[in-house]
Amino acid sequence: MPALNYPETTEGMYEHLRERLSGVAPDFELRAKAEISCEINRLKRRKNAVILGHNYMEPCLFHSVPDFTGDSLYLSRVAAKAEAEIIVFCGVRFMAETAKILNPSRKVLLPSPKGGCSLAAGLTAEDVRALRAQYPGLPVVTYVNCYADVKAESDYCCTSANAAEVITLLMRQGHRSVIFLPDEYLARNVARETRTEAIVAERQDGRYLFPPLPDDGRRLIVGWRGRCEVHEKFTVEDVRNARKQFPDVMVLAHPECPPEVVQEADISGSTSEMLRYLEAHPKGRFLLLTECSMADNIASRSPEREMLRLCSLRCPHMGEITLQETLESLRQERYVIEVPAEICRKARAALDRMLSIG
Repeated sequence: MPALNYPETTEGMYEHLRERLSGVAPDFELRAKAEISCEINRLKRRKNAVILGHNYMEPCLFHSVPDFTGDSLYLSRVAAKAEAEIIVFCGVRFMAETAKILNPSRKVLLPSPKGGCSLAAGLTAEDVRALRAQYPGLPVVTYVNCYADVKAESDYCCTSANAAEVITLLMRQGHRSVIFLPDEYLARNVARETRTEAIVAERQDGRYLFPPLPDDGRRLIVGWRGRCEVHEKFTVEDVRNARKQFPDVMVLAHPECPPEVVQEADISGSTSEMLRYLEAHPKGRFLLLTECSMADNIASRSPEREMLRLCSLRCPHMGEITLQETLESLRQERYVIEVPAEICRKARAALDRMLSIG
């Protein structure tokens, strides 16, 4: 996909944003952010920088400065091939770390000093080593939503877009069981999709609780008690209440949602898979069970498509990335992401395996 282009003048950028976001953001905000956006775009050209924007970015940023937008798998592929001297990752820390691992000669900036993630914070490299010791011989697959030292302890990384393909590949290679970390709900949803069963290990009060592997030949996924603080809040009642008010609504759920919610939805998939489905259906009424900024970001793509606003569930960590922070990050070249060489080398192997699949 070619890089996105934006108007060069403040007035042109304002009209660009107004066309897409007049029903999402007030006019005074569009005018103010048009000026900041143009300054960022001038600065990135002067500094030979590329800006990557995740689908969960706030709408004014998403529609004005990223050269590439998408989910973590797509942006990982872009980062790996980026030729710009600076990569500015408008996402969270684990995404920026992934960009640095895949393209270590580039300077990678994160427009936030924290850029955390509840999933990434809930799993450590020590946890992975403990799991390997408890379940010797099982390959370790970690969701890309984890930090670099965890990736370095893994055999494969994956995203929600190719998790099932990674598990299927390993099963075809003869592995009856796989360790899949750290999202419990994603593990359970992938288990259902790949016709396996899921059991869940966890750490409580400094102690590990490891369920035994049954010896009856069943195919198993050993998951971890990690959950996304946004997606875990969606409920079956949310879906049923939406259907009562709007019987024709098509419900799309991210696989980080609870399994019973995913089963209640019509479609389940990563953010990019949701976008592909919506692009194929420009008319209708839709409800996305994922971070709420995404519905705002795609509402402008077809005026005949109605996006229901179920909630105000925004990721607080994604919310740290603003246009002003992006401008200051690029202007000062601050919040540089560094990954130790040995961790980078080991994590790169797991990420390369991810990129080779799906």
